[in-house]
Amino acid sequence: MKQYLELCKTILEKGIKKEDRTGTGTISYFGYQMRFDLKEGFPLLTTKRVHLKSIIHELLWFIQGDTNIKYLVDHDVRIWNDWPFASYQKSKEYANETIEEFALKIKEDSDFAKRWGNLGPVYGKQWRNFGGVDQLTELIEQIKHNPTSRRLIISAWNPAEIPNMALPPCHCFMQFYVNNNRLSCQLYQRSADVFLGVPFNIASYALFTMMIAQVCHLDLGDFVHTIGDAHIYLNHLEQIYRQMKRTPRALPQMKINPSIQSIFDFKFEDFELMGYDPHKGIKGKVAV
Repeated sequence: MKQYLELCKTILEKGIKKEDRTGTGTISYFGYQMRFDLKEGFPLLTTKRVHLKSIIHELLWFIQGDTNIKYLVDHDVRIWNDWPFASYQKSKEYANETIEEFALKIKEDSDFAKRWGNLGPVYGKQWRNFGGVDQLTELIEQIKHNPTSRRLIISAWNPAEIPNMALPPCHCFMQFYVNNNRLSCQLYQRSADVFLGVPFNIASYALFTMMIAQVCHLDLGDFVHTIGDAHIYLNHLEQIYRQMKRTPRALPQMKINPSIQSIFDFKFEDFELMGYDPHKGIKGKVAV
């Protein structure tokens, strides 16, 4: 994962200090691209431990078209809790609960989860119902029957519904490409939190590409990650510098249950990561 460290180095050396929506402040660099050959291993960051369980469950959640955090909370995945909790804190129902107590209510009280767990029409909604179009189903059909198409696209950026989203999509547009029976994917990410978000995004879309390749009976190509505003939050600088002193280790391998032939049939148990030997994890606070 030298590509990730090179991204960090570029931002630190060439980026500019920039204010942001959260008020945290960033060092920002515009326009960056990384390429990962998926045959060389699964691109999961090794300069810090990355929580793969969260990545897999979030991806399965997207694929099912779900937009309520209850599924994630039920599986002890907390990566989306901050946004609905911030909304809940502004309501008359808020009774000084901590975010942990909020998550417990989501898990134990289905009515509470319906009221406060919904994120609006975020990723899963757009993937499965963009103005009535199931983009994911259509993508799979096109890859199978028209693999040379230049229209193998899923977009999460729906301007008409952005005002109703808890957070407009950061990873917002993907295009697939078939060549010599190999499937590649390019992701355009408009906004990238390099410390917390990007390691997740790389692994998530690499895995998504692998899953689609399997159900379409294709070999693995490249994952290409194109970023617009690539930024390091000022409160993550120490964590980034710490990683840059670490030496990347060998990439792990991802084993996927070969019997699964529909993108909608995958379960968490269908994935096995082998040979993952990362450096210790590093914590950081999400900017909401």
